[in-house]
Amino acid sequence: MLAYEKEAAGEGFCAVCGVDEAGRGPLAGPVYAAAVILRPGQQIEGVNDSKKLTEKKREALFEVIQREALSWSIAFATPEEIDTYNILGATYLAMNRAVEGLSCPADCALVDGNRDPGLGIPTRTIVKGDGLSASIAAASILAKVARDRYMLEMDKQYPQYKFCRHKGYPTKLHYDMIAVHGVCPIHRRSFLKTLEKHLSK
Repeated sequence: MLAYEKEAAGEGFCAVCGVDEAGRGPLAGPVYAAAVILRPGQQIEGVNDSKKLTEKKREALFEVIQREALSWSIAFATPEEIDTYNILGATYLAMNRAVEGLSCPADCALVDGNRDPGLGIPTRTIVKGDGLSASIAAASILAKVARDRYMLEMDKQYPQYKFCRHKGYPTKLHYDMIAVHGVCPIHRRSFLKTLEKHLSK
């Protein structure tokens, strides 16, 4: 899990950050991104692709990563920005904000996926990087937990949508709740154009 970090260090980079996102697929809520710089040779026990971890394990590691990493940052792009720039553009926006928010400036980035988000520093994209790079995995956990916590807060504000159960993802329950209650301010209208036309008939 440290091979990519060690390779970057061998090329002379001193502050390698892992970058990942959470929430590209949901119908509601922001898309989140996180950036994490681990200390040289550091591998936090239990850190892995956030999708492979239980919610309880992610929550525990969230605190550990924030405490032990050299630097970390969490950012997001709003539903309005998603509708304006499309989900890919908004994801890049969130990733850039996360990297810019690091207390220790990164000089190299390892990014999950196969597209360069234009971070302004040397970047290596890694397909399935959240399972191959310790720093990307740590970022995936921060982004996922931060977004889930936000959606739980939104569940209190909009209880009729039952966000606590689906976190805004396109489940049958979520579609059923939209059919009954319409859309709310945190819904991504660009994701629901067809549905909104159907509901307005």
